[in-house]
Amino acid sequence: MQTNERDKAIGVFDSGIGGLTVVREIMRNIPNERIIYFGDTARLPYGSKSKDTVIGFSRQIVRFLQEQDVKAIVIACNTASAFALDTLQEEIDIPIIGVVKPGAKVACEATRNGRIGVIATKGTIGSGLYGNLIRRTLPNAKVFGQPCPLFVPLVEEGWRKDPITREVAQRYLVDLKENDIDTLILGCTHYPLLRSLVGELMGPQVTLVNPAYETALQLRNLLQEQGIASQEKPEGETPYKFFVSDAVESFKDFANSILPIDIARAQKVDIESY
Repeated sequence: MQTNERDKAIGVFDSGIGGLTVVREIMRNIPNERIIYFGDTARLPYGSKSKDTVIGFSRQIVRFLQEQDVKAIVIACNTASAFALDTLQEEIDIPIIGVVKPGAKVACEATRNGRIGVIATKGTIGSGLYGNLIRRTLPNAKVFGQPCPLFVPLVEEGWRKDPITREVAQRYLVDLKENDIDTLILGCTHYPLLRSLVGELMGPQVTLVNPAYETALQLRNLLQEQGIASQEKPEGETPYKFFVSDAVESFKDFANSILPIDIARAQKVDIESY
């Protein structure tokens, strides 16, 4: 392995800004790594789009990230992970992981009664991928999916602690509470930002699984196994670069509200040209 391979960045992409929760966990858990993030803010949300459309969008973004010479790619979007990961793994020759499998794995380890809830976009719930992955490990598990489409705009509006968000969450979660789940997967990258609210409403008997955190740990293991983990903190210019397909200023505002660093700039990319 060439030493300069270790110095290349990790590519991370999402349908918009939710994937920044994955970036946050990578920064915390693998601080030596450079990161290039792409948020498809012009074409979000992915959760209501068809599988073919999401695969097409994901291919364009991967081509852009490959042009940036990244050493590995993280699909920081549950919908794109559900719809596009298998296809992309066959098509490119650098390591690529998604957020669904790490979350499903930890949910299987955490559950005591085999009754697992998933809150996510309609696309992720409709794909059935979380349920399929969980039942490979726990064939008798009962998996209860609940789409929560309003969570994304509420988070992006900055209404994480608003009474309206609490009311919406109570409505979404009522069926899951009645189904006696003991583990709940936060199956959209925006949802960890509502973790305290969801945890309060579900109660202490329900373990919350944050796939963003679990994905960062899987990425760390992958980089070490492949011998491409950065050995020291990058010096000089900022090790983090951010690209979007639209709405640069609102992206920066949101990023600076949740990341452990302040980002000075994000760059707009014509992703359709890829």
